[in-house]
Amino acid sequence: MEQPQQPAGPEAGKPPLRVGMVGYAFMGAAHSQGWRTVGRVFDLPRRPVLAVICGRDASAVRAAADRHGWAETETDWRALIARDDVDLVDICTPGDSHAEIAVAALAAGKHVLCEKPLANTVEEAEVMARAAETAYGQGKLAMVGFNYRRVPATALARRMVAEGRLGTLRHVRVTYLQDWLVDREFPLTWRLRRELAGSGSLGDLGAHIVDLAQHLAGERLAGVSAITETFVRQRPLPGGPASGLSATSADDTNSRTRTDTGTVTVDDAALFTGRFASGALASFEATRFATGRKNALRLELNGERGSLAFDLERLNELWFHDATEPGTHAGFRRILVTEPDHPYLDAWWPPGHGLGYEHTFVHQARDLVHAVAENRSPEPSFADGLQVQRVLAAVEESAEKNSVYTPIAD
Repeated sequence: MEQPQQPAGPEAGKPPLRVGMVGYAFMGAAHSQGWRTVGRVFDLPRRPVLAVICGRDASAVRAAADRHGWAETETDWRALIARDDVDLVDICTPGDSHAEIAVAALAAGKHVLCEKPLANTVEEAEVMARAAETAYGQGKLAMVGFNYRRVPATALARRMVAEGRLGTLRHVRVTYLQDWLVDREFPLTWRLRRELAGSGSLGDLGAHIVDLAQHLAGERLAGVSAITETFVRQRPLPGGPASGLSATSADDTNSRTRTDTGTVTVDDAALFTGRFASGALASFEATRFATGRKNALRLELNGERGSLAFDLERLNELWFHDATEPGTHAGFRRILVTEPDHPYLDAWWPPGHGLGYEHTFVHQARDLVHAVAENRSPEPSFADGLQVQRVLAAVEESAEKNSVYTPIAD
């Protein structure tokens, strides 16, 4: 067994927090960046160690380990959980395996970090939340990875709302727009299959904006009304032959039968409105068919005393309107969120030197390490993840009930 190199400098003498990660693709790479970097930036009470990474393809997981700095590999997550040199299990797999891995890891006495959405169903999420509650009584923590809470600008927004800068909240509106499914020849990957992903844009993107909206508002949604749509219902199987169909054909590809295609069983887009417990209104849009939009998460909160606006594509900025100022010079102003007294930024660069997407995972690791060292419930917890799952389920139920349009007369 390869032994991790002993640290020198400020990390020397700190107890290790040995991480085992399941999954190594997009999220695995992002989480690896977080674990690899966090101890070099923040002064932590424990020293994260990239102990072992797991994936079913031995050669691919070995390449990922070499690329991202993991000491060892496994090809069976059960073997990873059974290891004595793993303190925390980081789950970066498709949603269909979250519950099984997380529950087993907690039962084995490991801390757990699980990517969002927490599970594919409310029932699975309930099992996970109960397991996390039991494990917490035994000193083991479980956190769900809603990384957009860890953008310094959104963390500052939460602080300002909590301080009462907006007064009574009236509106929250959030959109999360991507376009990577616009090409109808994009293959039928796991994200387009309900049995693996649980849902489509709703779970992939909607989970983020539901959590972020509730987190920033400081309250939960009480109800929703929704519509969803799947625009392309048949897609080429991964690795299958080219379809040979023209994208400009007058025929609808959705209505054709092809032997090299499979059925998309999740939503491509979800639109829903909601009401918070306080009576504030909310609107949400999550789609992977917004042509030209790559990762456009935007939100705005309007209150009686002011408003806040954030755009992930300009993630070092937060816009604030103070409605208590005289109208002669009031208006939205830009806050450049790079000052050392802004959230997380005392450990980074001088003011004006912005951060990026990958830093949200560094901040996520930082917060979890502190929670583990202090034996306090992390945020967001599995209970928080379960509540988001219930909102997603309510959206799907509403969309099913509202699937028949009422025609509007000319």
